[in-house]
Amino acid sequence: MKKSLLILPLLLSGCTTYQHLIDEIHTDTLNYQCDEKPLTVDINQQRQSASFVLDNKLLHLQQGLSASGARYTDGIYVFWSKGDKATVYRRDTVVLHNCQLVSNKD
Repeated sequence: MKKSLLILPLLLSGCTTYQHLIDEIHTDTLNYQCDEKPLTVDINQQRQSASFVLDNKLLHLQQGLSASGARYTDGIYVFWSKGDKATVYRRDTVVLHNCQLVSNKD
């Protein structure tokens, strides 16, 4: 019984590691140059979410409805992109203007 209790945390940590790897496979990191500053956004297609740091806070936004392009929101912040352009809003006020996708150099 004690051995099985010792193995359980290892199995659970393996599940966590596996899920982390799956998340990485389904996540695209996009780099934008906005008028105000650079912005790095992680888009997870499987979870339909976008994450980025703004105002020293890590934001996690869920995909919402959009007539065109892709829109992610948490009810306060909105990340909206179409093609290679993006905009970030806070409570209907634009906080990052003219964000242009920057090609990643590998």
